[in-house]
Amino acid sequence: MTLLTVDAGGPVARLTLARPERLNALSPALLAELIEVARALDARPEVRVAVLAGEGRAFCAGFDLEAFTALDAPEPARETAELGRRAAEAMTAMRALTIAQVHGHCVGGGVVLAAACDLRVAALDAVFSIPEVELGIPLAWGGIPRLVREIGPAMTKELVLTCRPFAAEEARALGFVNRVVPAAQLAHEVDELAARLAERSPLTLTATKAHVNAVAEELASTAGAVRDADVLIAALADPQSREVGARYLAGRGRG
Repeated sequence: MTLLTVDAGGPVARLTLARPERLNALSPALLAELIEVARALDARPEVRVAVLAGEGRAFCAGFDLEAFTALDAPEPARETAELGRRAAEAMTAMRALTIAQVHGHCVGGGVVLAAACDLRVAALDAVFSIPEVELGIPLAWGGIPRLVREIGPAMTKELVLTCRPFAAEEARALGFVNRVVPAAQLAHEVDELAARLAERSPLTLTATKAHVNAVAEELASTAGAVRDADVLIAALADPQSREVGARYLAGRGRG
């Protein structure tokens, strides 16, 4: 693994997004590694909890805009666009309980990955944002049903359509984040939570996770997310959507 570091020497595994120079932006290669590791850990029954964190100043800056320009190419486009959904579903489907350890910026696809985890602990300095609509593209990767489950339809529409950032305390008030702690205590708090959960019966952990996930699927199914890639590719080819995205990127460059 070159873009994802893995420490899985006991009942608690640590997965760390390791592109700090890009604020852990999600390139196709990083997403592919995340899918591979999630599946590999499922073959290790001694791993009961998996923590997903980000190296450096941020949890995750979302999908890598430069890496995903390949979506303009017709043939590999759908396979590349599907990687985010597959990574999110791999995290959700893991037998182990998953905890997102969020600090700094958590953007777009990073929000989806956090939502795919069972629990989320955020540093007080964490800032969440979903800028896809400003980029002229829809929130894909099964992000909409996952957000609807956690914060409801109205707030999902507000945060996705306005693209406004929201702080860790608001994320907790909305029910998206389980706990908010000072940044200096984040790793310790997550380690303690993971260790406590790892002491539980594996059968009970797995059964409870499966039960809650089944109920969540009934509330807002992610089954339709297989069509997200098609909508994303259509938006990238749509002249008005491309114009909106170009204006956003130009404005960000001036800022």
